[in-house]
Amino acid sequence: MRRVILGSFNGAGNLSNIVIEMEDIVTRFGENLVHDHLNLSIKEGEIYGLLGGSGSGKSTLLKEMIMLLRPESGRIRVLGKDILDLSTIEAEALRKQWGVLFQSGALYSSLNVAENIGITLREYTDLSKDFINTIVKAKIKMVGLPDYAAKLYPAELSGGMVKRASLARALAMDPKILFLDEPTSGLDPIGAEEFDKLILDLRNILGFTVIMVTHDLDSIWNVVDRFCVLGDHKIIAEGTLNEVMKSNHPIIAKFFKGARGSVRSKV
Repeated sequence: MRRVILGSFNGAGNLSNIVIEMEDIVTRFGENLVHDHLNLSIKEGEIYGLLGGSGSGKSTLLKEMIMLLRPESGRIRVLGKDILDLSTIEAEALRKQWGVLFQSGALYSSLNVAENIGITLREYTDLSKDFINTIVKAKIKMVGLPDYAAKLYPAELSGGMVKRASLARALAMDPKILFLDEPTSGLDPIGAEEFDKLILDLRNILGFTVIMVTHDLDSIWNVVDRFCVLGDHKIIAEGTLNEVMKSNHPIIAKFFKGARGSVRSKV
């Protein structure tokens, strides 16, 4: 099995530092148990994937990391802060240190691309209008959008442009952590590969940590440094691709040793 590498980690960040740690996480929705005493840790500067079948709790886990959901019990530390025990002011300060790209893009339909990217800068900083405009232009260029896209509204964008505009907004405040929920969902194979390469290149240049919820096996093969596979309410495997592939768990077999996974393993 040969893993195709689109780029390499250039030393930004410190892979010995833990930026996110989840301990003994229990999550329920009514009688539905989602996570049963789940544990994981994510290192600074890595691209970490959350993989699992529908209903396994991947997106729920991400939402708990960014304080949109609260587990029933357990402990979550992000950038050294216990996020389950923060004041409102402390939580707001921490949120400024990460960016989020939601699956649908979640752009504001009444704002053009430039306004969408600049909204957090206008809301949370005292920067001048001219300086914000300069930052917005830089972010548009950073994600590979043409200059004219700044004046377009979400309804006027292709699916790939929506993803890139949403990524630019997530990067507006130079976050330490970037959260991606199914970032290549809805993209054609060429667009998905280009977006994967963009994420990898930006991580290599800027050194931020990436947490990616994904179903895309190409992303796992080409981009992710380590990942976990959720199943049976727990993490059933975690590590590099080669490490996870050694597991004999039936869920791992379905993901990686079926027809689609077998094709990739022979590449």
